[in-house]
Amino acid sequence: MKDLVAHLDLVTNAPSVENLWSLHCDAMASFGFDRLIYGFTRYRSGGSLGDPQDWVLLTNHGDAYMEGFLSHGHVYRAPMIRWALNNTGPCSWRWMAEPGNLLDEEKSAVSFNLSQNVNAGYTVSFLSVSERTKGAIALTAQPGLTQDHVEEIWAEHGHVITVMNNVMHLKIPTLPYSQRQLTKRQREVLQWVGDGKTTQDIAILLELTPATIEKHLRLAREALDVETTAQAVLKAAFYNQMFVIDSEAA
Repeated sequence: MKDLVAHLDLVTNAPSVENLWSLHCDAMASFGFDRLIYGFTRYRSGGSLGDPQDWVLLTNHGDAYMEGFLSHGHVYRAPMIRWALNNTGPCSWRWMAEPGNLLDEEKSAVSFNLSQNVNAGYTVSFLSVSERTKGAIALTAQPGLTQDHVEEIWAEHGHVITVMNNVMHLKIPTLPYSQRQLTKRQREVLQWVGDGKTTQDIAILLELTPATIEKHLRLAREALDVETTAQAVLKAAFYNQMFVIDSEAA
């Protein structure tokens, strides 16, 4: 229990997504899960997971595996992703072997995983507070471990592993992360818009012309792939790119 408390103390005080992810990967490896994929979207709609550029996607799988998994569309046909979208909590990968659970279109994703020695593990699907959001993590067992070995690990440590993953998931949205990066000036003008300032107000505050402010707002909208400045403020806020302490220079 002391080790768990010490780990959670480090995790909850992690200063960056990179630091948090490193801590989590090391912790999961100590249980025998040495390859992880974490995914989170705020833009789920119907059967769509939204634009991949808006996902929070973290992994310590090798580039070759991720290239195949993403570029060949296996991410959209993986059976455990389908399970995660419709359920909450941990699930053994043995679920895929149960009669009737695997769809025909999912067999290619399973074959790909088996060819990459991704054949035993657990998936944890996190509780969603909105129908637009969903997060989950795939925990792949180290080579040489069978699903029977994984079940033994889970029987002894599953509750602790689940808690550690839940805390990691809850921490991630508090840290700046996005594949769509804003410059320092773009963040600054969006912050002033979020404070209710007009273009004219921001121009006076920053000692710039209104045309320059409009340019930065347009570039921010383009960077975030939205149509309106209000949408840009919302998306930047989602990914903690506004009011960031010690932001990197543009």
